[in-house]
Amino acid sequence: MNFRITGLPVAQFEPLFALDDTALASRGIARCVADAPHAFPCRITLQDAAPGEELLLLSFAHLAAPTPYASSGPIFVRRGATATRVAINEVPDQQRRRLLSVRAYDAGHSMLDAEVTPGTELERLIERFFANPQASYLHVHNARRGCYACRVERAGGV
Repeated sequence: MNFRITGLPVAQFEPLFALDDTALASRGIARCVADAPHAFPCRITLQDAAPGEELLLLSFAHLAAPTPYASSGPIFVRRGATATRVAINEVPDQQRRRLLSVRAYDAGHSMLDAEVTPGTELERLIERFFANPQASYLHVHNARRGCYACRVERAGGV
């Protein structure tokens, strides 16, 4: 089963770094600096920020469709993220080292299935969920804090 794991679009967040802390706060966004390894996961690059790196913490509507499953939650994005990570048939280390909550959705954005798994088992769960032809895409969240992590889609022709 071929799959694609995708980070968030960098262009959507770049302008936010030019705002001062007052302007960010008025939008419900906090500027922070990573103070520990593997504790500040960037949702653009799908890499953890290194200690000392600047990030923004904000709420992101990861499922904005008009559905009962519409949802948003906290994410970190790193200053200096220059490209959206796209991983084909590969699970980024950021996801491998975490306990994950994975949710399968159909084309109408209704949840079909959900499971909690160690990140080291994500491929197995992707294969299981995509064995259902109704499964259109998956959302991955950090199970402990609930933060949105990434989107998984089928990758045909790879």
